[in-house]
Amino acid sequence: MSLQRQVHAKILAKRDPQQEAEAKEWIESVLGKKFPAGVAFEDHLKDGIVLCELMNAIQPGSINKINTSGGDFKMMENINKFQQAAKNYGCADVDVFQTVDLWEKKDIAQVVTTLFALGRETYRHSEYKGPHLGPKPADECKRDFTEEQLKAGQTVIGLQAGSNKGATQAGQNIGASRKILLGK
Repeated sequence: MSLQRQVHAKILAKRDPQQEAEAKEWIESVLGKKFPAGVAFEDHLKDGIVLCELMNAIQPGSINKINTSGGDFKMMENINKFQQAAKNYGCADVDVFQTVDLWEKKDIAQVVTTLFALGRETYRHSEYKGPHLGPKPADECKRDFTEEQLKAGQTVIGLQAGSNKGATQAGQNIGASRKILLGK
């Protein structure tokens, strides 16, 4: 098998059809329109138009101009606008796919990861009233302890630390080889 085929097979193995279906349903639900029948998930997203519409549905006005015609460069510009809008919305840089991941179908799994990151981020925005995608992120649980409480905790030995009361190294034979004497 050629190296190119091995790389392609590895990328396909990372894809999760169930997650792609969930992301597709979420996009359809947010936008209120279905994907066209017979068009692959990644092919429908490739020009970036659907992604820009999705971002504007989540946060109105986040992408001011969506290119609906023009060459490849204009369509890739849509993808870049979506990526920037997702980052501005709160998605971490590591969660946002690279343009080639979608445009050249290099890593569709990463595109789905970005959609899930965006779907989770919607939980953090109270102004968004639409459907969410993925589990709700945990809220921060900040605690303030007094000096007295912190000092009291320093004297406690945790159960995982164990105890060495009465422990010795007797009978452990560390470093010495075992001698077996055979009778004559």
